[in-house]
Amino acid sequence: MPHILIVEDEAAIADTLVFALEADGNATTWLSLGGPALELLRQQPVDLVILDVGLPDTSGFELCKALRRFSEVPVLFLTARNAEIDRVVGLEIGADDYVVKPFSPREVAARVRAILKRTAPRDPAPASVAGPFQVDGERVRIHYHGQPLGLTRHEFRLLQALLAQPERVFSREQLLDALGVAADAGYERNIDSHIKSLRAKLRQVAPAAEPIQTHRGLGYSYAPDNA
Repeated sequence: MPHILIVEDEAAIADTLVFALEADGNATTWLSLGGPALELLRQQPVDLVILDVGLPDTSGFELCKALRRFSEVPVLFLTARNAEIDRVVGLEIGADDYVVKPFSPREVAARVRAILKRTAPRDPAPASVAGPFQVDGERVRIHYHGQPLGLTRHEFRLLQALLAQPERVFSREQLLDALGVAADAGYERNIDSHIKSLRAKLRQVAPAAEPIQTHRGLGYSYAPDNA
């Protein structure tokens, strides 16, 4: 039974979410403040976090940033804001989805099902070598020039997809598919954010190399000759 943590300060909203999610076969825990939620997440693993952006003691965005320092648990944001910039910021700091209030509890339950399905553990891929990269699918690790890369879940899958087919130009939609993320508006820009982060981590190991190439208007590819 998936365990969902709800971090929401409005009791009426939390109650409807608890009812909908438990009716859908989930266990739930409700907390109204970000501080106690962060402490719980440090001590007890959960399968997904539903996080309100406007909490009394902290911003949901700041809480998500703190969470991402030690956990890759999926996060679904709840917010009263509908500006695209807010949605993109939420996705760039590590959220998996974004729901604007007012919302249908059934819609949230359906989105939770979709997130859990696409983030469920997959059969580990065998270890492989792509030039200076060593990909260990079983341990979900990638080494570059012998150095381990500290990658997030999305960064690992993104780099793994690029390395599996050198020189192939992947569109942003194809890379979203590799991540198991629906190609909704706002997510394509999130691919660019992951690529930027990946490049920064690769440059820490090999500053002069450019293994990830940009193809304007098309997407990205892995170039072995530049690795």
